[in-house]
Amino acid sequence: MNNIFTENLKKFRLAKGFTQEQVADKLNVNSQTVSRWECGTTLPDVLTLPELAKLYEVTVDDFYKKNSVAYDNYAQRLASVFEDTHDIEDFIRADAEFKKLIKSDSLTTYDMWEYAMIHYFLMHYGKENAFYWFDKVLEQGENADEFAYWKTRTQRMKLCSQLGKDEENIKEQQKIIENNPDNVNEWDLLLAAYMYAGRYEEAYEEFEKAIHKFPDEWALYIDGGDISKKLGKYDEAMEYYNKAGEIGSYFCDELYCKASLYEDLGDYEKSYDMYMKIADTLRERGYDDEADMAENNAEEVKSKIIK
Repeated sequence: MNNIFTENLKKFRLAKGFTQEQVADKLNVNSQTVSRWECGTTLPDVLTLPELAKLYEVTVDDFYKKNSVAYDNYAQRLASVFEDTHDIEDFIRADAEFKKLIKSDSLTTYDMWEYAMIHYFLMHYGKENAFYWFDKVLEQGENADEFAYWKTRTQRMKLCSQLGKDEENIKEQQKIIENNPDNVNEWDLLLAAYMYAGRYEEAYEEFEKAIHKFPDEWALYIDGGDISKKLGKYDEAMEYYNKAGEIGSYFCDELYCKASLYEDLGDYEKSYDMYMKIADTLRERGYDDEADMAENNAEEVKSKIIK
């Protein structure tokens, strides 16, 4: 083990282009001490070893590994750690090191590739974890937590859509509707599947069927408004949002939709007023953080108003 350790000490020093004297100066020791470390006569103490690893831009564990690789910088080393562990904390550490390189304007082309790769791996691992935990929720069933169950169904469908599985989403949901036509939540998901696919004309046809069957379901009117907006039927969209509000939405849903519609139409003053109304409503209900976010939206819209 000591032979591996001492060989790595020298290998990492040479890889960084340091002389023993330079290492000694940086660690506030004399050059003979560095020489003795590399000869195996003595070893760095527990306080010096992390500083030595930082200097050579490796991890402490790298000193003890056979065939350890010397990296160009510490960011690259941490990137390799994350690729191996898939641990989000290792991603955060690597990300912080790359950001230091960016800030110092010393990011090489290879560093750019490595930085892109850790985000790619994060996306890949995140996708796998998302499906794993979505499916865990669905295994619990609707009775365990109705809200979580249906939110999970929606988000899982959206993730599948982002992965190019729109047709599968639609066909699966159509089959569910055929077997269970009286569940309004399933109709809501069918409309979502069409909207995620960008098939708004078909979504509108299904919306008309759904609203005929469930005329008092506010969530369907929100869907109808969103579909109408995508089709350029803005007056109709506003009517559906208003209808949702009359029935009573869950969390100011129709107000958010109306604020967004006004903004899309360039009516920033009405959009601002709507976001402020949302903020006031939420604050009255005790949702201060959400109210703050609504006020931030209002300020963003306000900045677009031409004086």
